[in-house]
This record gives sequence, C-alpha cells and structure tokens, in this order.
Amino acid sequence: MSARIAASALAVTATLAVPTPSFAATGAEAGAATSTSTAVCSTGSAVGRPCVWHERDDDGITGLARLTPTDARPVLAKVELRTQRAWGSPWVTVASVTSIRTGGGTSVLATPKVATDDLGIVCVTTSPVFAPAEKVTTCTNPG
Repeated sequence: MSARIAASALAVTATLAVPTPSFAATGAEAGAATSTSTAVCSTGSAVGRPCVWHERDDDGITGLARLTPTDARPVLAKVELRTQRAWGSPWVTVASVTSIRTGGGTSVLATPKVATDDLGIVCVTTSPVFAPAEKVTTCTNPG
C-alpha cells in the first residue's frame, strides 16, 4: 500500500514539475502586464503602455498593438502574430510588422491578416531606439 502511495505522490510531483507554456516575457523583456478584456497592456515601461490584442473573423486572424509613447524619444515596436498547430509544438511567427514611432499621440500597428484556425497569440516588443536594453514584450493569451 505504501508503495502505491509513494508512486502516486511521485506521479503528482512529476506532473506539477512539467513546465507549462509561458506567454509572458522573461529576463530583460520582463514587464508587468494587465489584462483588459481581450487586450493585454503593459502597466508601464520606458516606452509607455503598449497594448496588444488579436481580432479573428471568418477570413483569419490579425495582430494589433496600440502604442502610447510617454516622451519624445523614438520607439521601436515589433508586433508578431504567432500560431501553434498542436499543443506543445513550437509557436511560429506567421506575420509581423516593425515600425519606429515618436511621441505625439497614440498609434495602432496591425499585422497582415493570416487565414488560419490554429491557436494564436500576438506579442508586441517595444524599446527606445537608442536604449534597446529597455525592451518590454507583452503577449496575449492563446485564442
């Protein structure tokens, strides 16, 4: 009986130890993020509050990001639409757009629409052009 309990405990421990996919940034890309309905917004960074979301319809999926620079420094922004064919398979970037924006209001970047039924996430990576170490990546949840 104690062998069964030990085996069950080992199985539970092994299951909990399996890493789950992480859609948040790590390391130098880490930044706190908040979720507002379908959009995910950074709570604040050197480049402002970038927000990212996706829009899906019968024709496919589009990745979008709203940028609101906090100062006049130019900001490099890259929006990526990533898909996953099956759970556990790698996320593959299928569309992206890169732009440099400056202060002076909010702008929205959109990836080209991709016709797919695969699971998708959208990530926006922003950094001041002259301070790439201050980059922040914010990603949506799979959908």
